[in-house]
Amino acid sequence: MAVSKVNRHHIFPNHHIRTFLLYYEPFVRFFAKYVNKNISILIVFTLFFGLGYLFFYVAGAPVASQIANLSDQFPDKVEKISDESKKMVGGTNFGNVSIDKIEKKAHAYTQSLFHLVENNVMNILTIITSIASVLVIVPFVVFYFLRDDEKLRPRLLKHLPEDHVMEGNRILLDIDKTLSTYIVGQLIIALTDGIFLYIGFLIIGVDNGLLLAIFAMMMTVVPFIGPVIGIVPAVMVALLQSPAMAFKVVLVALVAQQLDGNLVTPRVMGKRLDLHPLTVIFILLIAGAIYGFIGILIAIPLYSVVKVTLNNVIKFYKLRTIENA
Repeated sequence: MAVSKVNRHHIFPNHHIRTFLLYYEPFVRFFAKYVNKNISILIVFTLFFGLGYLFFYVAGAPVASQIANLSDQFPDKVEKISDESKKMVGGTNFGNVSIDKIEKKAHAYTQSLFHLVENNVMNILTIITSIASVLVIVPFVVFYFLRDDEKLRPRLLKHLPEDHVMEGNRILLDIDKTLSTYIVGQLIIALTDGIFLYIGFLIIGVDNGLLLAIFAMMMTVVPFIGPVIGIVPAVMVALLQSPAMAFKVVLVALVAQQLDGNLVTPRVMGKRLDLHPLTVIFILLIAGAIYGFIGILIAIPLYSVVKVTLNNVIKFYKLRTIENA
């Protein structure tokens, strides 16, 4: 019975569908103001897939080149750092600490990492197959969900008592506005952060700047902890150039975050979500542990839905209490 359950989820990945719905719906609603609903869905699909293709067409070759370049240079850079370390340590007494021992341990850890990758080839193939199934199945399912989403509200409201329908409708509208603000805003913030970082990386001359900026941009979609995770590879690559370059990368990241935090975020997000950073981190940790990266992506929007609903329900009952007093 457990096997059939797993297979069903692989064939019909509900969590992927929910993620697509959350991120597509605000754009579909925007275009639906001007054209037929079906056409607006097709426009959004065309835009997303078209922009995705354009992105890989324009950035694919440079990114692939930078990945190959980074892979080729990595052993030489590590050897250079090792030589520099020996020069710095030469003549200095560190007791029983041996650079050769450290190098051997580092080499052993590297070999272990390669063996780990080799032993998990089947898992990697399974992930690739899962992604392929998502790319094929999910867009069709999402199309029908998006097309019929307007029927969902009346179906939900009809289960409420008549004197609660108006309040229920207001909650659903508030949820819609909150999700739209969050999703569109987070995508804009990620894009601007990626642009700021790439410009900064070009100015300071860090190697593989485009690749590093793209990775950081994708991580920025995850609030609070995403930008920190996104900049780690850039710092590591910069360290292979020099400690000074790593410091410059951190400085660029701080400037980019300040620009986003003070100029972009207040304009695209406003104060609609009003989430405490510790709350966000706690939610992301739980969602990541249970559902992985997909859970991290949808955790904050879903939490926002629950928060908006509870706030409206509490407000409604407070008003009822005052009216009945």
